[in-house]
Order: sequence, then structure tokens, then C-alpha cells
Amino acid sequence: MKLFLTPGACSLSPHIVLRESGLPFEMEKVDLSSRKTESGADYIGINPKGYVPALMLDDGQILTEGPAIVQYLADQVPGKRLVPPAGSLARYRLMEWLNFITAELHKTFGVFFAPGVPEDCKKMARDTLIRRFDIVEKHLGKHNFLLGDDFTVADAYLFTIAGWCRFVNLDLAGWPALNAYQMRISERPAVKAAMQAEGLIKS
Repeated sequence: MKLFLTPGACSLSPHIVLRESGLPFEMEKVDLSSRKTESGADYIGINPKGYVPALMLDDGQILTEGPAIVQYLADQVPGKRLVPPAGSLARYRLMEWLNFITAELHKTFGVFFAPGVPEDCKKMARDTLIRRFDIVEKHLGKHNFLLGDDFTVADAYLFTIAGWCRFVNLDLAGWPALNAYQMRISERPAVKAAMQAEGLIKS
């Protein structure tokens, strides 16, 4: 398998899951401004959506959208318990969190990374993020991870997106449970390895 990623982007989430899974994979960086991969390939020809992540399977098929990719990867290694069993209520709780992170956190951050967005729109987005992270904080005040005591793909996604708070001057100290959660996850060997490989932290 090959993961197409951009350092520090949302593709960090499946990158972490790949390293947690132990599955063999390659990675190729994508310059989102030129839409070229580091090997010089036209990324639009690989993923017409033009954004990361994209996962090339061993048979050449391309899977896109982070929440779909991480569930696919986790289902390849059920013994790792990165997702609950299919059909269980816990699996739907996982999907509930993935949808929340995608729709309410990830997409709201997008306002800050888009050119030409008016300041009043950014203020509305910031206020929305504060309310959404208040929900996360309340939950993490009672649980070690989003689904309880086990690290899952939802945690890889939340860790990635919450890490963007520093780009919009949202201080995680205001959410002590979330801040502790971020620190805890950052110490996982797979997380460190993914961040080092992307140049986000020093080796």
C-alpha cells in the first residue's frame, strides 16, 4: 500500500493508523499547491479530488477520505483493536465520533486555511470550535480515549485535528482533559514515528 500525504495535514491520521497497525506501506508526499507528488506525478491523476489523504491499495485501487481509510486499515488487523467489531454499538459510536470530527472540527478549521476569508467569518468559526471542543473536553474528562480505555482510529483523527489549534491561537490549556489527552497520545511510539517521518518533530 502507498499513502499519499502532506506533512501536518489531515493525512497524519491514517499515517498514524498505518504505523499503529504494523501493516507494510510506502508513503509519498504531495505538494497541494502544485498538485504534484514528490516523485513528480500528477496527483490529480491519482486522486481527482486533489486533496489528501489517498491510499493506493496493492491492486492499484485508490481509496480516499480519511474516515474511510482509517476504518479500512483497522479492519485489516482486528487483533490490534483499532476499531470495534463491525455491527457492534461501539462501532457506531466510533463512526459517530469520526463524523463529528470531520463535520464539526475538521471542516470548521478549513476557514482559517482558505485565502481571503473575512475576519468576521473566522471569528464565527473560532467560536464554533470553542463550543465543539467544550463537548470533547467534557467527554475526555470521563474517558482516557474517545471510546473508553482503548486507543482507536478516532483518536488518531482527533489528535491530528486538535493539533491545529496552535495555528488559530486556541490554547489547549483551556481544556485540561483534552490537553492531557494530546500529550498522552503524542507519546505513543507510532505517533512519534509518524510525526518524525513527516518532519513535524525531531528524531
